[in-house]
Amino acid sequence: MNFETVINKINEKPNLDFGSIFSRSIDLFKLVWVQGLVTLLLTMVCMLPFYIILYLPMIAMGISSPETLQAGELPPATAVMMFVLMPFFMLAVMIISIALNAAFLRICKQKDLNEMAKENYFYYLKGKNLGKLLQLSLLCLAISILGMLACGVGLIYVVVPMSLIPAFLAFDEELSPMEMVKASFKLGNKNWLVIFGLIIVMSFIAQLGMILCFIGVLFTAMLAKVPVYFMYKDGVSFPVEE
Repeated sequence: MNFETVINKINEKPNLDFGSIFSRSIDLFKLVWVQGLVTLLLTMVCMLPFYIILYLPMIAMGISSPETLQAGELPPATAVMMFVLMPFFMLAVMIISIALNAAFLRICKQKDLNEMAKENYFYYLKGKNLGKLLQLSLLCLAISILGMLACGVGLIYVVVPMSLIPAFLAFDEELSPMEMVKASFKLGNKNWLVIFGLIIVMSFIAQLGMILCFIGVLFTAMLAKVPVYFMYKDGVSFPVEE
C-alpha cells in the first residue's frame, strides 16, 4: 500500500477497542510465546557485544589501573571515550530492537492468519531492508532525544507512536522510513489513550513472570508486544482482509 492509502485506511477505521485487543492479545500470545522467548533471547544476545564495546574503556582502565575504579572516579579520557561511543551504542540498540520486534510481529500475523511461512527473525537485518532499517532507527533516535528534551513529558507522548513503528516496518515495506513514522503518529494520535492504556496494562501483566523466580519474565515479556499487531490489524488492516 502507498502512503495515501494507508492514511485513508486509518481515517476510515473506527477507533481501537481496548477490550477486544486485550483479549485477542492474550489468546494469540498462547500461540507465539515460544517465538516471543526466542525473540527476546536473540535481542539480548545481539545487544551484548555493543554493551561490551561501550564499557570497554572502563574495563581496560580497571585492568590497567584497578585503584582508579576503587576510588569511584573515571579519568576524563575514559569518560570522553564512553561519551563518544554512546550515540553509536544507542543507534545499535534501536536497530536491533526495531528489527526483531518487526520480525516478531510478522510471526504473529503468520500464526493469527494461519499462514505457512518461515519464521525469519533476521528478516530486517539483512539485504535491502537494512538500509531502510538504519534510516528508520535514526529517525526514532532523533524522536526519542527530542522527547527527552521536552522535560520527559514529550517522551511519554512519543512512546505511543514509536511503539507502532515496527508494525509499519513489518506490514508496509513499500513506505519510506519517514512515511512509516508519519503513519505511526497518525494512528497513534487517533487512538492515543487506548494504545497508551494497553501498553501500561500489558507491560504490567508481562512483568508478572518475575513471580516465578524472576526467570519467568523471559517467557512473558513479549506479551507487551503482541497488542501492537492488533493495533495495526484493527487500525489499518491487511490487504488480504479486503
